[in-house]
Amino acid sequence: MGIIKVENIRVFAHHGCLEEETKIGSDYRVDLNVKANLQISAKSDALEDTVDYVFLNKVVREEMAVPSKLLETVAKRILNRILQEDVMVQKATVNISKLNPPIGGDVESVTIKMTNKRKK
Repeated sequence: MGIIKVENIRVFAHHGCLEEETKIGSDYRVDLNVKANLQISAKSDALEDTVDYVFLNKVVREEMAVPSKLLETVAKRILNRILQEDVMVQKATVNISKLNPPIGGDVESVTIKMTNKRKK
């Protein structure tokens, strides 16, 4: 097994419970870790034998583009798609951080972290 990380995916999106948040939008950071068997691709040196990080980035960007009230909802969509669309992924963890959240005070970010794994 091995882990592929796609870190610090910067996205501008329109998530939040406040009407202003969804109108104005905010900056987000997304970090993704996926666990898969990397031994086959290590031997074959072939892209089709591994998890394509271009695919992972695409899923994150597409799901972040769909406005939601809660980051938990977005995280679940990202995880579900990755597990449904790439059978090599055994487990995935996503961190979504809202940068400079409008919560009153000097707060750099708020982050949610969710993990999902393939059912056997």
